[in-house]
Amino acid sequence: MKSISRARTTSTALVILGAVALSGCSNGDTSAGGGGGGDGEVEKVGLMLQDISNPFFASMQDSMEAAAEEQGFDLNVQDGRQDLAAQNDQIDAFIQQGMDLILLNAVDSSGIASAVARAEAAGITVVAVDVDAEGAAAAVTTDNVEAGRQSCQALVDALGGQGNIFMIEGTPTTAPQDRVKGCEEVLAENPGITVVARQAGNNDRASGLALTTDMLTANQDVQGIFAINDPEALGADLAVAQAGRSGVTIVGVDGSPEAVNALEDPASNFVASAAQDPGGMALEALEVGKDIVAGNAPAERVTLLEPTLVTKDNVSSYEGW
Repeated sequence: MKSISRARTTSTALVILGAVALSGCSNGDTSAGGGGGGDGEVEKVGLMLQDISNPFFASMQDSMEAAAEEQGFDLNVQDGRQDLAAQNDQIDAFIQQGMDLILLNAVDSSGIASAVARAEAAGITVVAVDVDAEGAAAAVTTDNVEAGRQSCQALVDALGGQGNIFMIEGTPTTAPQDRVKGCEEVLAENPGITVVARQAGNNDRASGLALTTDMLTANQDVQGIFAINDPEALGADLAVAQAGRSGVTIVGVDGSPEAVNALEDPASNFVASAAQDPGGMALEALEVGKDIVAGNAPAERVTLLEPTLVTKDNVSSYEGW
Protein backbone atom coordinates (compact mmCIF):
# COMPACT_ATOMS: atom_id res chain seq x y z
CA MET A 1 0.00 0.00 0.00
CA LYS A 2 1.47 3.34 -0.93
CA SER A 3 2.20 5.81 1.84
CA ILE A 4 -0.49 8.28 2.92
CA SER A 5 0.08 11.94 3.68
CA ARG A 6 -2.30 13.13 6.37
CA ALA A 7 -3.41 16.26 8.10
CA ARG A 8 -5.40 16.28 11.31
CA THR A 9 -8.42 18.45 11.91
CA THR A 10 -10.66 19.28 14.83
CA SER A 11 -13.78 19.65 12.74
CA THR A 12 -16.95 18.57 14.51
CA ALA A 13 -18.66 15.44 13.94
CA LEU A 14 -21.04 13.70 11.76
CA VAL A 15 -20.18 10.01 12.09
CA ILE A 16 -20.71 6.92 10.21
CA LEU A 17 -21.89 3.52 11.03
CA GLY A 18 -23.09 0.89 8.70
CA ALA A 19 -24.36 -2.55 9.17
CA VAL A 20 -23.55 -6.05 8.39
CA ALA A 21 -25.85 -8.97 7.79
CA LEU A 22 -25.24 -12.46 9.04
CA SER A 23 -23.37 -13.53 5.90
CA GLY A 24 -19.78 -12.63 5.13
CA CYS A 25 -16.45 -13.54 6.67
CA SER A 26 -17.53 -13.72 10.31
CA ASN A 27 -17.28 -16.87 12.35
CA GLY A 28 -21.03 -16.86 13.10
CA ASP A 29 -20.78 -15.98 16.81
CA THR A 30 -24.10 -14.46 17.84
CA SER A 31 -23.20 -13.20 21.31
CA ALA A 32 -24.03 -9.52 21.79
CA GLY A 33 -21.46 -6.94 22.82
CA GLY A 34 -17.84 -6.49 21.85
CA GLY A 35 -16.37 -9.81 20.79
CA GLY A 36 -12.99 -9.11 22.33
CA GLY A 37 -14.41 -9.55 25.80
CA GLY A 38 -13.28 -6.11 26.96
CA ASP A 39 -9.56 -7.02 26.87
CA GLY A 40 -8.67 -4.31 24.39
CA GLU A 41 -8.07 -6.79 21.57
CA VAL A 42 -9.74 -6.52 18.17
CA GLU A 43 -10.72 -10.00 17.08
CA LYS A 44 -13.89 -9.30 15.05
CA VAL A 45 -14.25 -6.40 12.60
CA GLY A 46 -17.28 -5.42 10.57
CA LEU A 47 -16.68 -3.40 7.41
CA MET A 48 -19.75 -1.62 6.04
CA LEU A 49 -19.52 -0.19 2.53
CA GLN A 50 -21.95 1.99 0.61
CA ASP A 51 -21.78 0.05 -2.64
CA ILE A 52 -19.25 -2.69 -3.35
CA SER A 53 -19.95 -2.46 -7.10
CA ASN A 54 -18.06 0.86 -6.99
CA PRO A 55 -14.34 0.10 -7.51
CA PHE A 56 -13.45 2.65 -4.82
CA PHE A 57 -15.20 0.61 -2.14
CA ALA A 58 -14.00 -2.66 -3.63
CA SER A 59 -10.46 -1.39 -3.08
CA MET A 60 -11.29 -0.82 0.59
CA GLN A 61 -12.58 -4.38 0.83
CA ASP A 62 -9.42 -5.77 -0.79
CA SER A 63 -7.10 -3.93 1.60
CA MET A 64 -9.09 -5.01 4.64
CA GLU A 65 -9.22 -8.64 3.55
CA ALA A 66 -5.43 -8.59 3.18
CA ALA A 67 -5.09 -7.02 6.65
CA ALA A 68 -7.40 -9.64 8.19
CA GLU A 69 -5.31 -12.42 6.68
CA GLU A 70 -2.06 -10.85 7.87
CA GLN A 71 -3.20 -9.80 11.35
CA GLY A 72 -5.50 -12.72 12.14
CA PHE A 73 -8.81 -11.04 12.90
CA ASP A 74 -12.22 -12.11 11.61
CA LEU A 75 -13.65 -9.75 8.99
CA ASN A 76 -17.30 -9.46 7.93
CA VAL A 77 -17.87 -7.23 4.89
CA GLN A 78 -21.35 -5.95 4.07
CA ASP A 79 -22.68 -4.10 1.05
CA GLY A 80 -25.06 -1.27 1.98
CA ARG A 81 -26.37 -1.03 -1.59
CA GLN A 82 -26.96 2.72 -0.99
CA ASP A 83 -29.84 1.73 1.31
CA LEU A 84 -30.07 3.23 4.80
CA ALA A 85 -32.53 0.59 6.01
CA ALA A 86 -30.13 -2.16 4.92
CA GLN A 87 -27.28 -0.57 6.84
CA ASN A 88 -29.46 -0.28 9.95
CA ASP A 89 -30.19 -4.02 9.73
CA GLN A 90 -26.52 -4.79 9.14
CA ILE A 91 -25.46 -2.90 12.26
CA ASP A 92 -28.02 -4.76 14.33
CA ALA A 93 -26.60 -8.01 12.98
CA PHE A 94 -23.10 -6.89 13.92
CA ILE A 95 -24.29 -6.19 17.44
CA GLN A 96 -25.65 -9.73 17.70
CA GLN A 97 -22.37 -11.10 16.34
CA GLY A 98 -20.40 -9.27 19.04
CA MET A 99 -18.10 -7.22 16.83
CA ASP A 100 -15.23 -5.41 18.51
CA LEU A 101 -14.98 -2.76 15.83
CA ILE A 102 -17.18 -1.49 13.01
CA LEU A 103 -15.68 0.51 10.15
CA LEU A 104 -18.64 2.38 8.73
CA ASN A 105 -18.94 3.84 5.26
CA ALA A 106 -22.44 5.21 5.70
CA VAL A 107 -25.00 5.82 2.98
CA ASP A 108 -26.48 8.66 5.06
CA SER A 109 -24.23 10.48 7.53
CA SER A 110 -27.08 11.69 9.75
CA GLY A 111 -29.64 8.97 9.12
CA ILE A 112 -27.37 6.25 10.47
CA ALA A 113 -26.95 7.96 13.86
CA SER A 114 -29.47 5.83 15.79
CA ALA A 115 -27.84 2.61 14.59
CA VAL A 116 -24.41 3.93 15.53
CA ALA A 117 -25.75 4.73 18.99
CA ARG A 118 -27.04 1.16 19.37
CA ALA A 119 -23.64 -0.25 18.49
CA GLU A 120 -21.81 2.08 20.84
CA ALA A 121 -24.29 1.20 23.63
CA ALA A 122 -23.43 -2.47 23.03
CA GLY A 123 -19.76 -1.71 23.62
CA ILE A 124 -18.72 -1.73 19.94
CA THR A 125 -16.38 0.97 18.68
CA VAL A 126 -17.55 2.60 15.46
CA VAL A 127 -15.12 4.45 13.19
CA ALA A 128 -16.40 6.24 10.13
CA VAL A 129 -14.41 5.81 6.94
CA ASP A 130 -14.51 7.89 3.74
CA VAL A 131 -17.58 9.82 4.96
CA ASP A 132 -18.24 10.96 8.52
CA ALA A 133 -21.17 9.56 10.47
CA GLU A 134 -23.05 11.08 13.34
CA GLY A 135 -22.09 9.48 16.66
CA ALA A 136 -19.02 7.61 15.44
CA ALA A 137 -16.07 7.63 17.84
CA ALA A 138 -13.71 8.80 15.08
CA ALA A 139 -13.57 9.30 11.34
CA VAL A 140 -10.92 8.86 8.67
CA THR A 141 -11.62 10.58 5.37
CA THR A 142 -9.96 12.34 2.50
CA ASP A 143 -9.90 16.12 2.88
CA ASN A 144 -12.94 16.32 0.65
CA VAL A 145 -13.21 20.10 0.70
CA GLU A 146 -9.68 20.21 -0.71
CA ALA A 147 -10.55 17.49 -3.25
CA GLY A 148 -13.46 19.62 -4.44
CA ARG A 149 -11.20 22.65 -4.66
CA GLN A 150 -8.55 20.80 -6.65
CA SER A 151 -10.98 19.30 -9.12
CA CYS A 152 -13.00 22.48 -9.57
CA GLN A 153 -9.88 24.62 -10.00
CA ALA A 154 -8.72 22.25 -12.72
CA LEU A 155 -12.05 22.80 -14.48
CA VAL A 156 -11.83 26.58 -14.12
CA ASP A 157 -8.28 26.55 -15.46
CA ALA A 158 -9.25 24.37 -18.43
CA LEU A 159 -12.05 26.82 -19.27
CA GLY A 160 -9.80 29.85 -18.93
CA GLY A 161 -11.99 31.22 -16.14
CA GLN A 162 -15.03 31.68 -18.41
CA GLY A 163 -18.01 29.46 -19.21
CA ASN A 164 -21.17 27.69 -18.11
CA ILE A 165 -20.98 24.48 -16.12
CA PHE A 166 -23.14 21.72 -14.64
CA MET A 167 -22.65 20.37 -11.10
CA ILE A 168 -23.50 16.74 -10.46
CA GLU A 169 -23.80 16.28 -6.72
CA GLY A 170 -24.22 13.09 -4.69
CA THR A 171 -25.87 11.26 -1.84
CA PRO A 172 -26.50 12.86 1.61
CA THR A 173 -23.12 12.07 3.11
CA THR A 174 -20.31 14.35 4.15
CA ALA A 175 -17.83 13.51 1.37
CA PRO A 176 -19.98 14.61 -1.60
CA GLN A 177 -21.24 17.62 0.36
CA ASP A 178 -17.72 18.72 1.24
CA ARG A 179 -16.57 18.37 -2.38
CA VAL A 180 -19.40 20.61 -3.49
CA LYS A 181 -18.39 23.08 -0.77
CA GLY A 182 -14.80 23.09 -2.04
CA CYS A 183 -15.94 23.67 -5.60
CA GLU A 184 -18.24 26.49 -4.52
CA GLU A 185 -15.28 28.16 -2.78
CA VAL A 186 -13.36 28.09 -6.07
CA LEU A 187 -16.35 29.36 -8.06
CA ALA A 188 -16.80 32.27 -5.63
CA GLU A 189 -13.35 33.46 -6.70
CA ASN A 190 -14.09 32.98 -10.41
CA PRO A 191 -17.18 35.04 -11.38
CA GLY A 192 -16.66 34.21 -15.04
CA ILE A 193 -17.92 30.66 -14.36
CA THR A 194 -21.71 30.21 -14.10
CA VAL A 195 -23.48 27.11 -12.80
CA VAL A 196 -26.44 26.75 -15.16
CA ALA A 197 -27.77 23.45 -13.76
CA ARG A 198 -27.11 21.18 -10.79
CA GLN A 199 -28.60 17.83 -9.83
CA ALA A 200 -27.85 15.20 -7.16
CA GLY A 201 -27.00 11.70 -8.31
CA ASN A 202 -26.43 8.38 -6.58
CA ASN A 203 -22.61 8.49 -6.81
CA ASP A 204 -22.73 6.06 -9.74
CA ARG A 205 -22.18 6.09 -13.48
CA ALA A 206 -25.84 5.46 -14.30
CA SER A 207 -27.02 8.59 -12.51
CA GLY A 208 -24.19 10.63 -13.99
CA LEU A 209 -25.30 9.53 -17.44
CA ALA A 210 -29.01 10.15 -16.84
CA LEU A 211 -28.65 13.52 -15.14
CA THR A 212 -26.17 14.85 -17.69
CA THR A 213 -28.38 13.71 -20.55
CA ASP A 214 -31.28 15.65 -19.04
CA MET A 215 -29.21 18.76 -18.35
CA LEU A 216 -27.70 18.74 -21.84
CA THR A 217 -31.20 18.58 -23.32
CA ALA A 218 -32.25 21.63 -21.33
CA ASN A 219 -29.00 23.61 -21.73
CA GLN A 220 -27.30 23.98 -25.08
CA ASP A 221 -24.67 26.46 -23.89
CA VAL A 222 -22.41 24.53 -21.50
CA GLN A 223 -18.63 24.18 -21.46
CA GLY A 224 -17.86 22.16 -18.33
CA ILE A 225 -19.08 19.61 -15.77
CA PHE A 226 -18.01 19.16 -12.16
CA ALA A 227 -18.97 15.77 -10.69
CA ILE A 228 -18.43 14.73 -7.09
CA ASN A 229 -16.78 11.43 -8.04
CA ASP A 230 -15.34 9.57 -10.99
CA PRO A 231 -18.31 7.25 -11.68
CA GLU A 232 -20.65 10.23 -12.08
CA ALA A 233 -18.04 12.08 -14.13
CA LEU A 234 -17.54 9.10 -16.44
CA GLY A 235 -21.31 8.79 -16.83
CA ALA A 236 -21.34 12.45 -17.79
CA ASP A 237 -18.57 11.82 -20.31
CA LEU A 238 -20.68 9.10 -21.91
CA ALA A 239 -23.71 11.40 -22.02
CA VAL A 240 -21.72 14.09 -23.79
CA ALA A 241 -20.48 11.58 -26.35
CA GLN A 242 -23.96 10.15 -26.92
CA ALA A 243 -25.35 13.66 -27.43
CA GLY A 244 -22.71 14.35 -30.03
CA ARG A 245 -21.55 17.42 -28.12
CA SER A 246 -18.04 18.82 -28.24
CA GLY A 247 -16.17 21.38 -26.18
CA VAL A 248 -17.42 20.09 -22.80
CA THR A 249 -14.70 19.58 -20.17
CA ILE A 250 -15.34 17.15 -17.27
CA VAL A 251 -13.67 16.66 -13.88
CA GLY A 252 -14.26 14.24 -11.00
CA VAL A 253 -12.83 12.96 -7.72
CA ASP A 254 -11.27 9.58 -6.80
CA GLY A 255 -8.37 8.82 -9.15
CA SER A 256 -10.02 5.50 -10.03
CA PRO A 257 -8.64 2.99 -12.55
CA GLU A 258 -11.50 3.90 -14.90
CA ALA A 259 -10.59 7.57 -14.59
CA VAL A 260 -6.99 6.74 -15.48
CA ASN A 261 -8.22 5.04 -18.65
CA ALA A 262 -10.27 8.12 -19.53
CA LEU A 263 -7.36 10.48 -18.84
CA GLU A 264 -5.18 8.38 -21.15
CA ASP A 265 -7.83 8.47 -23.90
CA PRO A 266 -7.37 11.49 -26.22
CA ALA A 267 -11.04 11.23 -27.24
CA SER A 268 -12.33 11.56 -23.65
CA ASN A 269 -13.69 14.86 -22.31
CA PHE A 270 -12.50 13.84 -18.82
CA VAL A 271 -9.46 15.96 -17.89
CA ALA A 272 -8.80 15.72 -14.13
CA SER A 273 -9.58 13.85 -10.90
CA ALA A 274 -8.60 14.62 -7.30
CA ALA A 275 -7.19 11.23 -6.33
CA GLN A 276 -7.81 9.42 -3.06
CA ASP A 277 -6.29 6.25 -1.54
CA PRO A 278 -9.28 4.09 -0.54
CA GLY A 279 -7.26 1.08 0.54
CA GLY A 280 -4.93 3.18 2.66
CA MET A 281 -7.91 5.03 4.11
CA ALA A 282 -9.52 1.81 5.31
CA LEU A 283 -6.25 0.62 6.86
CA GLU A 284 -5.81 3.94 8.65
CA ALA A 285 -9.37 3.65 10.01
CA LEU A 286 -8.55 0.14 11.22
CA GLU A 287 -5.52 1.40 13.14
CA VAL A 288 -7.49 4.28 14.66
CA GLY A 289 -10.20 1.82 15.70
CA LYS A 290 -7.73 -0.60 17.25
CA ASP A 291 -6.20 2.23 19.24
CA ILE A 292 -9.61 3.30 20.55
CA VAL A 293 -10.49 -0.27 21.55
CA ALA A 294 -7.17 -0.42 23.41
CA GLY A 295 -8.09 2.76 25.28
CA ASN A 296 -6.05 5.22 23.22
CA ALA A 297 -8.32 7.77 21.58
CA PRO A 298 -6.80 9.82 18.72
CA ALA A 299 -5.67 13.36 19.48
CA GLU A 300 -8.19 14.60 16.93
CA ARG A 301 -11.49 12.92 16.19
CA VAL A 302 -11.21 13.33 12.42
CA THR A 303 -8.16 12.26 10.43
CA LEU A 304 -7.91 13.90 7.02
CA LEU A 305 -5.87 12.41 4.17
CA GLU A 306 -4.63 14.71 1.43
CA PRO A 307 -5.86 14.26 -2.17
CA THR A 308 -3.61 14.64 -5.21
CA LEU A 309 -4.76 16.04 -8.56
CA VAL A 310 -4.33 13.69 -11.51
CA THR A 311 -4.59 15.16 -15.02
CA LYS A 312 -3.97 14.18 -18.61
CA ASP A 313 -0.52 15.74 -18.22
CA ASN A 314 0.64 13.79 -15.16
CA VAL A 315 -1.39 10.57 -15.31
CA SER A 316 1.60 8.61 -16.58
CA SER A 317 3.34 9.10 -13.22
CA TYR A 318 0.27 8.40 -11.07
CA GLU A 319 0.57 5.15 -9.06
CA GLY A 320 -3.18 4.57 -8.83
CA TRP A 321 -5.06 2.11 -6.65
